[in-house]
Amino acid sequence: MIILGIDPGTATTGFAVLEKEGKRVTILEYGVITTRAGVDFSDRLVQIGTDLSEIIDTYRPTICGMERLFFLRNVTNGIDVAQAKGVMIYILATRGIPLIEYTPLQVKAGIAGNGFAKKPQVQKALKMLLGLTEIPKPDDAADALAIAYLTSLKIK
Repeated sequence: MIILGIDPGTATTGFAVLEKEGKRVTILEYGVITTRAGVDFSDRLVQIGTDLSEIIDTYRPTICGMERLFFLRNVTNGIDVAQAKGVMIYILATRGIPLIEYTPLQVKAGIAGNGFAKKPQVQKALKMLLGLTEIPKPDDAADALAIAYLTSLKIK
């Protein structure tokens, strides 16, 4: 089974693709989709959609985990991220890819065992769980990796 994890954003969207065979989980790819500041917002949405479509076409995921927006400090930024997330959900839905959403608290609890864990604790736990030699970077990609790994635990 191929699992896609997404940490939605507008400037950077983290993504991770894992393969699960039995209890074994292998990283196929992880990274970020980046958009340029200063360009029309609709062009940024197109870039996110195009890049996500390429990832999906390459790996053909059977399920996707995504971070749920639940708290917004900056309303304008929150609305922008929600719009980007809408593009992502549309792309997943048109390809028939089921989506599981998680709050950051759920991701932290699922990976580090503590919903209030700090980012370095989660990344350290993720490194151990996936047998990595280094902490995954950048942070958005690491978050997507955590979301994908948590999704791998939720499916049979």
